[in-house]
Amino acid sequence: MDWNQKKCKPCEGGVEPISIEDAKNHVSDLDQWTLSGNGSSISKQFLMKNFISAIELINRIAAVSELENHHPDIHLTGYRNLQIDLSTHAISGLSENDFILASKIDHMPKELK
Repeated sequence: MDWNQKKCKPCEGGVEPISIEDAKNHVSDLDQWTLSGNGSSISKQFLMKNFISAIELINRIAAVSELENHHPDIHLTGYRNLQIDLSTHAISGLSENDFILASKIDHMPKELK
């Protein structure tokens, strides 16, 4: 599935999260994202070229996240180790929005080590 061409839909709860079986299938469409053991989130780690390249990617992610109204958890440690965690907080699990945003992040320019 071409997740990058889709748009996130508002999620205020009241729907079931994607099943772990479907999540396994969906995560296989993405580039090196990992599914948590309980199937409630996906994550990806990036080793950036330097601190500035990490911040630039964070800013790109922030801009797209605002447009999509779907926001990841972003962790920057050791000045260039970036981890992105995605889940749909309103349903305490995964929705299509997580896979859409992950794909959009994959398509962003980045300076990796």
